[in-house]
Amino acid sequence: MSVKHLELLFKPNSLAIIGASRDPESISAILMRNLMSGKFLGPVLPVSGAQEAIFGVLSYVDVKSLPLTPDMAILCSSVFDAPKLLAELADNGTHVAMIMHWGYSNLDSKEREQVEEKIRAVVREKQIRVLGPGGVGMIVPSSGVNASLSRFGAKEGRIAFVTQSDSLFESVLDWAKTNSVGFSLCVSLGRQLDVDFSSVLDYLGSDPATKAILLYVETIQDARRFMSAARASARNKPILVIRPRRLPCSLRDAAAELTESDQDLIYDAAFRRAGMVRVHDIDSLFEGARTLANYKPLRGNTLAIMSNGQSIGLLAADALVSGGGELATITEETQLKLEEILGPERCSDNPITLPYNATADMYARVLGILVRAKDVGCVLILHVPFQGASSLEIAQSVSQVAKTSRCLVLANWLGEETVRETKDIFEEANIPIFDRPGRAVLAYLHMLSYKRTQQILMQTPDSLPADFFPDTTRAQGVIKAALEQGRTMLSEEEARQVLESYGVPVVETRICRSAMQAVDAASEIGFPVALKIRSPQIVHPFDIGGVALDLTTPDLVFEAAANMSARVHSQVPNAYIEGFTVQKMGRRPGAHELFISVFTDKTFGPMLRFGHGGVAAPIIKDEAVALPPLNMGLARELIFRTRISKLLAGSKRHAGADIEDICLALIQVNQLVIDVPQIVGLEMNPLFADDKGVLALGARIWIQPAHGTGPERLAIRPYPRELEECVRLKTGEQVLLRPIRPEDAVAHLNFIHSLSEEDLRLRFFGLVQNFVLSDMPKFTQIDYDREMAFIATRTVGDTPETLGVVRTSTKPDNSSAEFAIIVRSDMKGTALGSLLFEKMIRYCKSRGTRYLEGQTMPRNKGMIGLAKRFGLSVTHNYEEELVEMRLSLWEWEPGR
Repeated sequence: MSVKHLELLFKPNSLAIIGASRDPESISAILMRNLMSGKFLGPVLPVSGAQEAIFGVLSYVDVKSLPLTPDMAILCSSVFDAPKLLAELADNGTHVAMIMHWGYSNLDSKEREQVEEKIRAVVREKQIRVLGPGGVGMIVPSSGVNASLSRFGAKEGRIAFVTQSDSLFESVLDWAKTNSVGFSLCVSLGRQLDVDFSSVLDYLGSDPATKAILLYVETIQDARRFMSAARASARNKPILVIRPRRLPCSLRDAAAELTESDQDLIYDAAFRRAGMVRVHDIDSLFEGARTLANYKPLRGNTLAIMSNGQSIGLLAADALVSGGGELATITEETQLKLEEILGPERCSDNPITLPYNATADMYARVLGILVRAKDVGCVLILHVPFQGASSLEIAQSVSQVAKTSRCLVLANWLGEETVRETKDIFEEANIPIFDRPGRAVLAYLHMLSYKRTQQILMQTPDSLPADFFPDTTRAQGVIKAALEQGRTMLSEEEARQVLESYGVPVVETRICRSAMQAVDAASEIGFPVALKIRSPQIVHPFDIGGVALDLTTPDLVFEAAANMSARVHSQVPNAYIEGFTVQKMGRRPGAHELFISVFTDKTFGPMLRFGHGGVAAPIIKDEAVALPPLNMGLARELIFRTRISKLLAGSKRHAGADIEDICLALIQVNQLVIDVPQIVGLEMNPLFADDKGVLALGARIWIQPAHGTGPERLAIRPYPRELEECVRLKTGEQVLLRPIRPEDAVAHLNFIHSLSEEDLRLRFFGLVQNFVLSDMPKFTQIDYDREMAFIATRTVGDTPETLGVVRTSTKPDNSSAEFAIIVRSDMKGTALGSLLFEKMIRYCKSRGTRYLEGQTMPRNKGMIGLAKRFGLSVTHNYEEELVEMRLSLWEWEPGR
């Protein structure tokens, strides 16, 4: 149900407290006191089972006796009564409820599971929204709602805090009170039987009162819903997330084969892919949120530091570089301007050191030069109070400069007293002020991290090679045959065939049953060769001498086969020897050893891992993890999160590797995992990479029968290839209708530039900007779970052309989808608009969407006519000067 009725949960006009008690230590008593102290103006209706007053408020016997239907009910009675009470409330017209229960986590696990299943059943049947059980409530300061068990209230602000931890809920409110931080919402989710992270993120993503979102996450239940909601919200406002690297035993999956380190890498990859910024302590969480929510964005990726103390400036620079930041380079032009003020000895490097007794005018002039410097993305001012220099005057002078600049300025006035004196000045100028240099640098690094995650989300990826056509049928046939034999792992030869089906270059290999066959195979392949023994009982043949390298003659091959057979019989007597693998020696002098692997997580599904390969890979531990699906841009980002990427990029002393070929190998494995759901694990190590490309020496692939399709098991819905469709226009020309892809950015820009000014005005409701390539990701990078855009495309020569597009954005509860459609001006009259619109109607209907809605300008006669032909209701809104169109998809039938 996602956001359905959440407005009533977080902004109720009336509340009922079920199970109210006069006991001052009871949950209901604490809630009554907090609601009254929170200045909630609506009626609070206690239900106690007896006709009596609770803290001076008239109580009611049961739900049916309430004088009005409450927007929200808080259940404080036994949790075992919750299913019955929820059903009764829903029948009475109440849409949201919160379940509070002391010691809920201490209940017997079987009893808890039984009552939770009953609650879920009521939620499904009655469509009532439920928060909890197991949390400590929520606070919405703007509505006066303090429906929590906390000792603290919360002041109104623009930051939302959503947590799985009851103790953190309390400690964050304590911290916020001390540091004068306000909230738009604080909510403890509890067991998330209904209202969960996804629901709240969807709500907060469009909440105008919320400018930044803070999450405390331990575990995610529905990865796809979480990723979809997080990605949508992170495009509108910053999300900072904190998650412990270690979890209590009760939250660990006892059946999982992944280590805590693996789990942390998975969550880190998920947060990064969703566009969230991960932090590791409460101070960082709030400093980052406060800065991101209230201040102008970074202009660039470099920081200039100016200080009247050299050591303070150097320490701040060290913290910046250690945290992955970059000092701005002081150009010769900027240096000459600074020399006029400070002299040449103070301007040659960054940090820039002012005299200890620098005047307010000097500060202002230096800052004015830095904020106008092209290579400076942000300026940090560090001020140490000295005799002879007025900290207050300096604060006033730099504030005047910062007010009129597009460049963000951060300030650190050392000493608690000077911070108090200057706080109002900086806040009025909208300048973040910090009491320590480290906090200022940390806030900047969080802003930089947010900027980088947004750049990753909105980048335009390179196109895939035109000749990448995987042979999915061949790969699936190999795996099907292995599964029919009851196997869970492919042989080396089978794994090679699967990789080759997807274009991964694999060293030439032969499978032999005897030593003599191995000799013949080696002669065919050409020397030198490698020989490996084959046995289902031996997973790592290298460990027992079952591998021989650089064999240069037939005699050496025969001798090696005999010796390793004897060695295996001696060390592993029960091993069944199936034969030998003969491979051409993959001689790649100077090549880098990498690895690509796939593993499956219980929550997030298949994951891709990349890093430094070879036998020392487990010791070196240089690796990064990503969620499929990948494109070329995301593959590159994955590579450059590893240390070995610096070697792959090359240097004067070390030859680099073809990064594009490594990206392509990641894409090929990524597509294999999407297309073939039977693959649950894959390891390709080593993968040689140099300037000639990549070469795999082989792979191990683990399989099991699939349940559902490949795309269904991914946390992010991949490109829906099954929706591609060829259609014929009135002119007889065939065009392809398909979902839009990130790689369509250039073609989409050309499409927009080809539209007439009038068509653009009709589509965008007035004059539009001059679109450039950096604007395209918001059109071409979509979440297929909640958006869709079908384009009509054809290829002219080698260049793809976009001829038209229809797109929809669906509400999180799938109740309705808003559409927009436009075709190239020279394609009108070809029936392209009708073909695109019908395809979108069919798609939305297949997803169970109830209504298709859109708006257009009254003079857009073509759109109005198209809407009427497909049975949409057309209503003129004269006040807004718009035409509103609506179609009930449940009633629509093809051919109407």
